[in-house]
Amino acid sequence: MTARVLVVDDILANVRLLEAKLTAEYFEVHTTQNGIEALELVQRVKPDIVLLDVMMPGMDGIEVCRRIKSNSQTQHIPVIMITAMDQPDDRVRGLEAGADDFLTKPVSDVALFCRVKSLVRLKMLTDELRSRLDASESMGLVKAIEQDVLTERPGKILLIDNRNNLINRIRGTIGQRHEIKTLDDPQLALFEATENGYELIIISLDFESFDGLRLCSQLRSLERTRQVPILIIVDPDDNERLMRALDMGVNDYLLRPVDKQELMARVNTQVRRWRYTEQLRSNVTQSIEMAATDALTGLYNRRFMERQLSAFTANAASRDKPLSVLVIDVDYFKSINDNHGHDVGDRVLQELASRIKEGLRHLDLACRTGGEEFVAVLPDTDNSVALRVAERLRKNVSMKPFNAGAKSGALPITVSIGVAAFDGINDSMEALLKRGDEALYRAKREGRNRVTLAAA
Repeated sequence: MTARVLVVDDILANVRLLEAKLTAEYFEVHTTQNGIEALELVQRVKPDIVLLDVMMPGMDGIEVCRRIKSNSQTQHIPVIMITAMDQPDDRVRGLEAGADDFLTKPVSDVALFCRVKSLVRLKMLTDELRSRLDASESMGLVKAIEQDVLTERPGKILLIDNRNNLINRIRGTIGQRHEIKTLDDPQLALFEATENGYELIIISLDFESFDGLRLCSQLRSLERTRQVPILIIVDPDDNERLMRALDMGVNDYLLRPVDKQELMARVNTQVRRWRYTEQLRSNVTQSIEMAATDALTGLYNRRFMERQLSAFTANAASRDKPLSVLVIDVDYFKSINDNHGHDVGDRVLQELASRIKEGLRHLDLACRTGGEEFVAVLPDTDNSVALRVAERLRKNVSMKPFNAGAKSGALPITVSIGVAAFDGINDSMEALLKRGDEALYRAKREGRNRVTLAAA
């Protein structure tokens, strides 16, 4: 893994030591010895992570961190603050300023690389998600994430430990701010975590009869809990298990005895980060859906249909598989809009979309291609089966009036359907759709409310 790292420390020897260690691991390293220049480099270099000393003359590391995290252009850059072992207050102040993690002096090589690589991986994930959202946000497809929303409700936290003194200490510290469920059975905890959507899992590694790292590994291996943040509580001299935990993807840790202020700050940071990443994922999913679906009916749109149909025709040609399309159009739709209004017309289209989906298989593709016209793509379906499907859809529409609302009541609606089948290796998506359109027009000319098969 490579990344751009900015090292900020007013002591040149510390800067050179970190620079040498990181360069040896093939990181691109930039350095500075003061806070003002650090902020300039953050804007110019766009580092993937910042290693920031707390104690510096002039602008200290806390203020530098606060400015990085308050700037919308740089707030997503992870910041690791470097503190002395005897400065717990600095760690709490740093977390409150938005720091993502801490290293204590003297900096351990293992801790350094585990922390840097873990946070760089997280940044790469969020960068990828954010890049997918930029265009969607500019077009108004999804809303930008409001930072206040990320902290306004209590976090849902699962605590796994079998010692009452630690449970009581954690409950007393964060119980008024967050919702906490405690379990002392790791196997029950695994089931609980997968079924109930927690935002943070706190695991004590001090189980007498169970390896807490095993539980961390199991949580990371399951799809439902793979991304959920894990915070472990570990003895200060248990460096080996701590490093193994960080290497397997544990997000954060606390050393015994647990400092109450640091506990609260780290829990808040993890919950906020989880919500931000989840909102990014949700917005990406929403933007993909909006790009592929018709807003009125929820069916796939023409652009998506053409992409998928192109793939289906290529597959049918290479594997000699059947493929059919149904081109569906509402009869006399203009008169529905003229006589009852566009709101009623929209309700008709929505109910028609629902009836079309009900009459198709899960592997079939139901699309609205524009106005009152729809296309159903039927993979692995020859023209004889496609005709039966089309006739079933036609009857499902014509035999039951549509609910057009209190004012218009029940409206009789009919559709005309053109059926076309893929015609071998020399056929194309465009030709297949054209034959479906021609069959539809023939159905219209012959009296509507009927199904017509395209000529081969």
